[in-house]
Amino acid sequence: MPQYAAETTVSADASRAEIEKTLRRYGADGFVYGWQGVDAMVGFTMEGRQVRFILQMPDRNDEQFTHYRHSRGSLVERKREAAEKAWEQATRQRWRALALVIKAKLEAVESGITEFEDEFLAHIVLPDGSTMGKWARPQIAKAYDKGIMPPMLALGSGE
Repeated sequence: MPQYAAETTVSADASRAEIEKTLRRYGADGFVYGWQGVDAMVGFTMEGRQVRFILQMPDRNDEQFTHYRHSRGSLVERKREAAEKAWEQATRQRWRALALVIKAKLEAVESGITEFEDEFLAHIVLPDGSTMGKWARPQIAKAYDKGIMPPMLALGSGE
C-alpha cells in the first residue's frame, strides 16, 4: 500500500509550522513542540483540554536507511549520504502525515461530523500527565479478557 507523502519535499520544519498555523486557525490557545531521543512531541490546548501527540521519528541507524536490497537479493550497505537522505525522507513523511491527521480531525470537528473530545480522545492529557489512550488501552484489554466493563468505562450513557 502506498504511504502518504512518501516522496514529499516539504521539510519537517515547514510541516511543524503548518501544524501550528492550522491549530491557530481552528482556535487553539496554546502550542508547544519538542523532541527527546527519537520522539517528537506536538502539544496544544483547545476547548479546555490539553492534547499531546508523540511522533516516533525513524531511527537513523535502522537497516531500512543504512542498507538496501541489491537486485540479486543481497543486503548492501548504503553510503552515509544516501542513508541520511533516506532517513530525512522518512522524517518528512511522518511530519506530513501528522499535519494531515491534525488538520483532518479539526476539520471534522468544525464541520460537525464529530465532537472535539471524540476526535482527540486518545491524545487528551489526563491530570497525571498520561494520555487517555495510554490509560484506556489496558482497560479495554481487561474488558475483553474478562468480558466485564471496568468501573470507569461503565459510567455514562453507554455511547
